[in-house]
Amino acid sequence: MDNKKKQNMVPLKELNLTNRFLFDEVMEDSQTQQEVLSIIFGKEIPLLQNETEKEFRISPAIRSIRMDVFSMDEKENAYSTEMQNCYKPDLQKRSRYYQALMDTSLLEPGIPNYNQLNNTFLIIITTFDLFGKKKYQYTFRARCEEAPDCVLNDGATRIFLNTRGENDGEVSEELVEFLHYLEETTDELAQKAGSQRIRNIHRRVCKVKTSEAIGVKYMQAWEERYYEKEEAREEGRAEGERDGLEKGRYEKLKELVAKKMAKGQSEKQIAEALEESVNTIRILCEELAQPKKT
Repeated sequence: MDNKKKQNMVPLKELNLTNRFLFDEVMEDSQTQQEVLSIIFGKEIPLLQNETEKEFRISPAIRSIRMDVFSMDEKENAYSTEMQNCYKPDLQKRSRYYQALMDTSLLEPGIPNYNQLNNTFLIIITTFDLFGKKKYQYTFRARCEEAPDCVLNDGATRIFLNTRGENDGEVSEELVEFLHYLEETTDELAQKAGSQRIRNIHRRVCKVKTSEAIGVKYMQAWEERYYEKEEAREEGRAEGERDGLEKGRYEKLKELVAKKMAKGQSEKQIAEALEESVNTIRILCEELAQPKKT
């Protein structure tokens, strides 16, 4: 990689945990993910299973999803933990789709009793306040409108965590420290934290950031995104313009966006990866979301 390209790449050691690459690499460690879930729920969550970049697909004809981290504890409660850096107007409905595919994948064919469906917790960590209430945590479970104290015990919980919350007195100090640490993943913040769990997480972060193998993986992933963008540009130059973009480049860019959408990447993440404007990526995402005409 030449020096000009390197200048545009944020070094691995400078990434915060809000970066999806670093988040996935750190949370691949079961003990670290266990620490994170224990902070969120305020109790120990012993895990039996933990994997990153898990794909859920129930049919080739149905859009798949790729979860950042999927875990299961000793009681077979299932957890999906996602990192979202950019506001998306469809994020609330996306959580519904994630929940649906998660449920479908958990219940094995031929099981007649739906009570055997695992309890699920879909956790989406955002660097913005999706609901505008200045809360660090928003927890959703189904309730009856006519009798609010009547909860639908379907075992499904969706939690949105907001790193920019302001209601410090309403949530645990440990959770507040952790959410701040996600945005500023430094030695200084880890040392100041009163939470031993956060210091344990930081040890894993340091191990990842100093790993030569992960450093190579990070550079390869960055180069792949760089050359995808260059390839799209080259093909576009050869085939003329369409709606302000060269036709060939437009089609290639659309193909790349579709692949990244299938991995669950946000518009901002795709725009950063392909070095395009968020508005251009939004237009392509909207077009790809439209049903195909027959």
